[in-house]
Amino acid sequence: MKPKTIIIAVITLAGIGFLMVLSYQKSTSSTASVQGAEATGARSALTASSTLYDFGSISMKDGNVTKEFVFTNSSDQDIAIRGLETSCMCTSALLVDPDGSTKGPFGMGGMGGMTVTNDIVKAGENRTLRVVYDPNAHGPAGLGAIDRFITVTDASGAALLFEIKAEVTP
Repeated sequence: MKPKTIIIAVITLAGIGFLMVLSYQKSTSSTASVQGAEATGARSALTASSTLYDFGSISMKDGNVTKEFVFTNSSDQDIAIRGLETSCMCTSALLVDPDGSTKGPFGMGGMGGMTVTNDIVKAGENRTLRVVYDPNAHGPAGLGAIDRFITVTDASGAALLFEIKAEVTP
């Protein structure tokens, strides 16, 4: 083999290795940022009886699936919701007010999705969080198990974390 060919091969392999390391760092940092609210120990006065939903097996050909979670301000003071963020662009969320009006859609921060809510939940009041998952967002590479998170952050920085799961089929 010629020395020039060896140098090109080494540079190409180094470039591929660099891209793999960069991709790994991005995937672990997004998981860490979603779990960061839990790691701070800050507990929100917003509560929900259910924060996890498993859609089971869903088909790409059937399109979007939706789950509504209800959360409550269980304190005796109004709570300002500062942000609402999803862990992936394939997932969006809407806040449904008691009168049925909606705010959003909210999405993944840093990717062009809206994340700032500036909403107030009065003491004892409920809100509905409508989560929409698009199984076609990742194309054929999106088949298999998914696990997505939706974080509602209040003005104190405390967060309420919701999770959806599914097994995506063609």
